[in-house]
Formats: sequence, structure tokens, C-alpha cells
Amino acid sequence: MKNNTRIALLLVAVCPVCLLAESETDHRIEQAARESYNYRTVLQEKVDVRSSSGVVTLSGKVQDDDQKFLAEDTVSGLPGVVRVENDIQVVPPAPEHSDGWIAFKVRSTLLVKANVSAATTRVDVKDGVVTLSGTADNIAQKELTGEYAKEIEGVRSVRNALAVSEGPPRETVRETVDDASITGQIKLQLVSHRSTSALRTRVETVNGGVTIMGEADSDAERSLVTKFAESIRGVKSVDNRMTVKS
Repeated sequence: MKNNTRIALLLVAVCPVCLLAESETDHRIEQAARESYNYRTVLQEKVDVRSSSGVVTLSGKVQDDDQKFLAEDTVSGLPGVVRVENDIQVVPPAPEHSDGWIAFKVRSTLLVKANVSAATTRVDVKDGVVTLSGTADNIAQKELTGEYAKEIEGVRSVRNALAVSEGPPRETVRETVDDASITGQIKLQLVSHRSTSALRTRVETVNGGVTIMGEADSDAERSLVTKFAESIRGVKSVDNRMTVKS
């Protein structure tokens, strides 16, 4: 009887400490999500994050299913997350494959791709024809911006009217992209392309260094996964450890 009493007293003493630790973990989860590049810049702070005992609930409105997936995948790998309840509503800005939808997809792509600038690129679409205007630091950046626009489904052609700046590149504030955002963006790339398998691929990012593990159907798929990872803004290196099916 005395032992039971002691145990009960210990639980009473320890529980407040446990609750405090849980509360601090939940706060760190919410803060890390809200301060991530994906939540601030890509999702434009339209997603609310609430964590209780490691169970994260997402709410708000985004413009397509890719953004809903990205919101969930960005937080799912954060330390302390047990489960994610995704209650986000998808409210498209325009009908799929319409000019407005294409413009949205091009702008979203430029936000997450390396070596291009969404801030200095204007995107206009008419009858599936994309016109890019604004400035690029160099001819390589101009051409890369055009190539990314061509990859969007529904684009008939791209008119690349970006002007190449003369002289050295402009001094701009370069926003740091956190590891969770990088991982989420790479996973979204794998889900979006039928030629790669997100289910058989594991992605880890530490200080911008990406490690990829899993199984690929072919050498071509393995190389494509590497290419996707290298194209994401903030990636410093890629170590592809995927094995190829024999």
C-alpha cells in the first residue's frame, strides 16, 4: 500500500514537468513550421499550425494540392512530430490548365528553384503562351527561367523577354532556406513526376546537404532524382545512395 502511495506521489510530482516538456516541444514545432521558407514564402503564411503532444493540426486555405502536400511534408519530419492532421482547404486561383493557373504554377516554381529569381521575373500568360519579362543576372539564368516555365503542364510556348543585366550581379538579400523546406520541396518533386517513386525514396537534409536513400528502377531514375534535388533552392550538396534494382 505504501509503495502505491509513493508511486502516486511521484507521478503527481513528475507530471507537471512532463506537461512543461510537451508544451515546449509543441511550441518549437509550431515556431519551426511558421518560420520555414515554405510556410513564409511559398505558402505566404496562409497555413496555421497547432501542435498538441506532437500531434500537428494544419488549417487554412491554399491554391492547389501540391501546396497542401508541401505544408504537411514540411512539418512531418520536424523533431517531436508524432502525427499530422491536414485540414487545409484547397481553393484554386483559377481552373486547372487555364492561363491564371499556369501563371500561378510558373511563379510558384520560380520560388523554389535554384539559380533563378522570382522577385525580378514577371509572368504573363495568354492562351497558354507564357511571356517572361523583367531582368536576369546573366544569360544562363534567363535560359533556365525559360526552361522551368516550359515544364509546367498546359504551357504551349514561352516567350522569354527577360533582359540580361549589364555589369556584376545585383546585391540582393539571399534568404536562407531551412532543411525542412528543402526536404519538403524534393519530396514534392518526386511525387509530382511519374518517372520517380516517392514511396521508395527517403530524403534527409542537414545544413543544406541532402542525402537520398531508397531503391530506383534504373540508373536513369537514380540520375533524375539527383537532378531534381540539385535544382532546389538552398541545396548545397547531394549524396545519392539509392540502389538500382538488379
